[in-house]
Amino acid sequence: MSKTESTACGVAIAVSDDEPADYRPGVGIVLLSRERKVFVGRRIGMPRGWLVWQMPQGGIDANETPAQAALRELYEEAGTDKAEIIAETKGWLSYDLPAPIARTAWGGRYRGQRQKWFLMRFVGEDIDIDLSRHEAEFDAWKWVAPKKLPELIVEFKRPIYVSLLDEFRDHLGG
Repeated sequence: MSKTESTACGVAIAVSDDEPADYRPGVGIVLLSRERKVFVGRRIGMPRGWLVWQMPQGGIDANETPAQAALRELYEEAGTDKAEIIAETKGWLSYDLPAPIARTAWGGRYRGQRQKWFLMRFVGEDIDIDLSRHEAEFDAWKWVAPKKLPELIVEFKRPIYVSLLDEFRDHLGG
């Protein structure tokens, strides 16, 4: 069953438990520090003028649960396994890629992504984050206040971030 919700940005996002074939299945991670700040990485290779900071996210491999994919993606993108899952989104959140990107991303097979997001508590120290442990997708990282997240992400993903702030608000604090 799928429904559309409007966000604070005035953009509609799909919240769904269906399996739409034209959306790449994926996961996202909201990694929360002891100080209730969120990990963001600066994407490598983004077009000039684009916002480049985002939370870790990626695809779900065959025979992998969403939770397993989230832990793997966290290790691949942030270089750490020092985290524990404390919450997940009730449903799946999806977004459409802008047409020029959709034609080339993932071989043009998908119009966007359908994601299950996980809130994780970081249980390590900053030194446990190592962007070079895997093929680098980020070239820098930082902790940010949760309310700053929407202004750091590209516009077409912003409604997802606004939705996450709402859904995880009890864990994120003020």
